[in-house]
Amino acid sequence: MDFSEYPVLSGKEVHTLLKQTKLGDNEARQKLIESNLRLVRSIVARFADRGHEMDDLFQIGCIGLVKAIDDFDLSYDVKFSTYAVPKIIGEIKRYIRESSPLKVSRSLRELASRGIAVKDQLTKKLGRTPLISEIAQELGTAKEDLIAALEAVSPVLSLQQVVHEDEGDSILLEDQVAVEPEETSLYLKDILRRLDETERRLLLLRYIAEKSQMEVAADIGISQAQVSRIEKRILQQLRKQLQTKG
Repeated sequence: MDFSEYPVLSGKEVHTLLKQTKLGDNEARQKLIESNLRLVRSIVARFADRGHEMDDLFQIGCIGLVKAIDDFDLSYDVKFSTYAVPKIIGEIKRYIRESSPLKVSRSLRELASRGIAVKDQLTKKLGRTPLISEIAQELGTAKEDLIAALEAVSPVLSLQQVVHEDEGDSILLEDQVAVEPEETSLYLKDILRRLDETERRLLLLRYIAEKSQMEVAADIGISQAQVSRIEKRILQQLRKQLQTKG
């Protein structure tokens, strides 16, 4: 794949094309796609030797690129490439996962199902969301086994799930978002603007690329414990912001 005919754009040029694209300029949108094909190719190269045709992965990566262009919000105050990379990776990983013959074992599915049921029971009994350790104790299983089972059936955390478990408080976004979706979006953007590059990248990798804390740690070059602390701090800030606005 030779993309030498497509120029490498500066950050200012990318910003201009993004603005034009948001105004419905299809030519600007096409230029953005073409100028980022090298980026897609470099990401696809990471997935060599996975048993998939590279051309197929490239096409899937391009779908991720297009989604990144369409979904990007200029108010995020983050480089487009920083936003696009996890988007492209997420699309490729989703394709690989869905086309993989490997399935989650029955034992893991059953443990996850029991864990979710016990969580609901303990929530009613305790009047709060139970810790993973409390659910594991009720099930008579190791906390690590329960976490593995839950991650196996739910590879990405959503805004309606427990997003942090520690020895202290559990943080759930579903209990914190007490405003309308449109307002919430504005608050999220405000939070993103206040984060540094590493923090924004962490959130993008976790919630767009669907990476685990360990994968994010390896990608950014910090420890899993640091990822956990940073994520917890950001989510606490978000909770405080939403509660104040709500």
